[in-house]
Amino acid sequence: MTERQQYAAWGIIAAVTIALLVLLSPILLPFVAGMAIAYFLDPVADWLERRGLSRTLATSVIVIIFFLVALLLFILLIPVVVSQLGAFIERLPEYMGMLRHRVMPYVQDVAARFGIDLQFEVQQALSNNREQAMKVLGEVVNGLLGGGWAVFNALSLVVITPVVAFYLLRDWDRMIARIDAYLPRDHVETIRTQAMEIDRVLAGFVRGQVMVCLFLAFFYGIGLTALGLQFGLFIGITAGMISFIPYVGSALGFIASVGVALVQFWPDWIWIGAVAGLFALGQFIEGNFLQPKLVGDRVGLHAVWVIFALLAGGSLFGFVGVLLAVPMFAVIGVLARYTLERYRQSKLYKPGTPLDPHL
Repeated sequence: MTERQQYAAWGIIAAVTIALLVLLSPILLPFVAGMAIAYFLDPVADWLERRGLSRTLATSVIVIIFFLVALLLFILLIPVVVSQLGAFIERLPEYMGMLRHRVMPYVQDVAARFGIDLQFEVQQALSNNREQAMKVLGEVVNGLLGGGWAVFNALSLVVITPVVAFYLLRDWDRMIARIDAYLPRDHVETIRTQAMEIDRVLAGFVRGQVMVCLFLAFFYGIGLTALGLQFGLFIGITAGMISFIPYVGSALGFIASVGVALVQFWPDWIWIGAVAGLFALGQFIEGNFLQPKLVGDRVGLHAVWVIFALLAGGSLFGFVGVLLAVPMFAVIGVLARYTLERYRQSKLYKPGTPLDPHL
């Protein structure tokens, strides 16, 4: 097979893969979740194997413990979080009105010092559009929670995901060996090298970022609840779980929590400052300890590209696309860096320079 034929074959494989993702995206969630869990827990299974357990026994112990813990957290947290979510949405118009009433005079005073005249019509427009905004928010929530596919995905996550995770984790090493056996022998070392780099990058994101999100969700949820903030558990867990989106999780959590604190604790600035300080402390811990130790620079994606990847994945493939977005872009980043390095060693970049066969 010529080099051009090889490129054509890989192009066809990539096109078929993308087409299947588009067509099957409604049913892929439990399989993607199971694969992510298996990849996340594979080092634990390897560790147990090195200590004498068979792969099947190690997999059984890990999967049972993992899903028991997940089930326990689901039973304890989900009812409370869902209840707080409903109450938060119901009281959001009231919070917006009280915040406008309390904050707007200070905003008008500051604006007047700069010669800016804030007309009453702005407030009136916000008031008139508040009900419409809440209606749109309610429709979005109903669309996420009430659709037929949402019910199917919820059931499949409970039933199918544990099975998929068990079999993938049990057969992980054999699957890798089988894939390695089918690699073209002329390029096997190059492919293995790039696969190891991809694994390093994905380990940094999948394992590292998941641990960061879990820590922040626990930290913010427990911290805001201990401070007595209304809906603190819901706001804290949500802010922590979406903190894999650079700046977005912390910003939304900060705005929501401080907004609620302004309404609840006004004019006690000590408690309002304590809520703001909790998020400042969380950002300090994340930026100086969690990210460097657990994630580092292994993903190799700028924050803007991470946000773009999430939006693009969600737009193309829905929630499954959001789960796959950053790992897929991380893989693309590894392959792009390899391609650019080959280009720099080629005659296109340096005429008269022979291509390095080891790249």
